[in-house]
Amino acid sequence: MKRDVELWRLPATELAQWVRLRKVSAREAAVDALKRLDEVNPRINAVVAHRPEQVLAQADEVDRRIGRGEDVGPLAGVPVTVKINVDMAGFPTTNGTHLQRDFIAKVNSPAVENLVRAGAVLLGRSNAPTFALRWFTSNSLDGATRNPRSSALTPGGSSGGGAAAVTAGIGQLAVGTDIGGSLRYPAYACGIHGLRPTLGRVPAYNASSPERPIGPQMMSSTGLMARTIDDLRVGLAAMAAPDLRDPWWVPVPLEGPETPRVAAMCLRPGGMEIDEHVEAAMLDAARRLSDAGWTVTEIDDVPMMREAADVQMHLWLGDGFANLVNAAQRDGDAAALAVVNAVRGMAEALPGDVVSRALVLRTTVQRAWRLFFTEYPVLLLPVSGELPFPDGLDLQGQAGFERVWRAQLPMRAPPALGLPGLAVSTNLVGSVPVGVQIVASHYREDLCLLAGKAIEARGTPASPIDPLV
Repeated sequence: MKRDVELWRLPATELAQWVRLRKVSAREAAVDALKRLDEVNPRINAVVAHRPEQVLAQADEVDRRIGRGEDVGPLAGVPVTVKINVDMAGFPTTNGTHLQRDFIAKVNSPAVENLVRAGAVLLGRSNAPTFALRWFTSNSLDGATRNPRSSALTPGGSSGGGAAAVTAGIGQLAVGTDIGGSLRYPAYACGIHGLRPTLGRVPAYNASSPERPIGPQMMSSTGLMARTIDDLRVGLAAMAAPDLRDPWWVPVPLEGPETPRVAAMCLRPGGMEIDEHVEAAMLDAARRLSDAGWTVTEIDDVPMMREAADVQMHLWLGDGFANLVNAAQRDGDAAALAVVNAVRGMAEALPGDVVSRALVLRTTVQRAWRLFFTEYPVLLLPVSGELPFPDGLDLQGQAGFERVWRAQLPMRAPPALGLPGLAVSTNLVGSVPVGVQIVASHYREDLCLLAGKAIEARGTPASPIDPLV
């Protein structure tokens, strides 16, 4: 059929409906996505590996199944990018390091396979920093990713390639991971939305790679970035399907019990400083929720915020830091080495039984947060204390690194407790994105998305966009 819209511009939900109704074919959507990738990816380096013939073959299979009258799923024909630290069959799971160039995945990770079962078409591999270490995205294997809104800004990290791709119209969804903001921060930096699900909501496993240390296992979450909340909702439902390869996966309903529309807003969690534009975005989001019928109460602080962030840091640095130092030295990536050196003092000061102590503290902190959520089902927090950073700020000496570390407190705390978090983009400050973070209790992504939808309905930055780089 003749059409007057470029398919890469459509939300995932709308594109999938068009494909299911045979208004367009999955092949047409794939051809459009590949054309867009060819046009803009050289400017931003968001996707670092793709095989057009395989993309088209996947799309043709979706079309064949539709032709046979089969239900291909809610993501029929939707192009999706996959982060380079998540298994995608036939591609190396490099994690941005030369050391893993030969870690060729024989099968998809559970989350990726669930998306394929829902009809998605895997478009390519999105970039990330070496060892997924930074809130910036570059590595010596694949180079640096640029933020489509401004090359002066970080695209975020560690899922920066996926965020840049979605923002620039290269795929409607991007698979990423989050252990300290790696989905939420790239979405914030690029002016889209990013959902970190509860630990155990989405099954995760890389058969290509050794098992991770227990600290990262307890904090890392596989999720999505998208241009609309509805796309995140549909994508989450698809990704959360069962897969027993992940012992952390839990069969919890996607919709929880009916809950009063009550939210708390904390402008300065843990007493941190925030930029005036971040504060303005928070107050604006609270007004948006109030206009949508929510009761929003401003509170001075949340329980044990800095203790939660300490748990995150201790489980990360206290479990395998020596191995990370060794790997960074063997890889030789200058940025990864700079980060390792910047946190070396924190790591070396930790006691030998730091993981045991962190797990005990985690229980105490988690109890306090669970009780908090009985009073306030939804919590509105900054994503970061600052607007998206100048690219490479963390490499500008110890002062630059510490500035970044301080500002990211609201993203470092929730993963320590396995909590879900949603970054919602709200507007631009000039050309710089800003937004807010929504946190809820375990397995209540539905509340994050409900509040996020109300905030989104009152305005978000235009996307997809042509890269301004």
